[in-house]
Amino acid sequence: MDIDAWVWWLIGAVGLGIPLVLTAMPEFGMLSVGAVAGAVTAALDFGVVAQVLVFVVVSVALIGVVRPIAARHRDRGPGLATGVDALKGRQAVVLERVDGNGGRIKLAGEIWSARTLDTGQSFEPGEQVDVVDIDGATAVVM
Repeated sequence: MDIDAWVWWLIGAVGLGIPLVLTAMPEFGMLSVGAVAGAVTAALDFGVVAQVLVFVVVSVALIGVVRPIAARHRDRGPGLATGVDALKGRQAVVLERVDGNGGRIKLAGEIWSARTLDTGQSFEPGEQVDVVDIDGATAVVM
């Protein structure tokens, strides 16, 4: 039994797809797409050299184009801070004296318990403070 070249290319594509699933390395998927392109080339009755050339060109092109785009998207941090992360860096108004032991501030329209980052520092009512962290239900200010 003689198997056509395009079938071998498809077998190779599936073989390259298995490590993609097991390792989550997208490069294997790009090589698999290159093997499918090689199978199409073989099905169109091009020679072995043309099939390998199409495989290499398609694979390298995908790796060269898709990887940098994916890296840019992966490296981007979250665009919108939510929850307590959205409160960090905001300003608040002191309602009751805030020191290392505690106090009260008005932050984002709500009353929060607060303490200073530096235990020796204190803020009096009416002063503006910066929220540097949220520790449980307590804002850490400076």
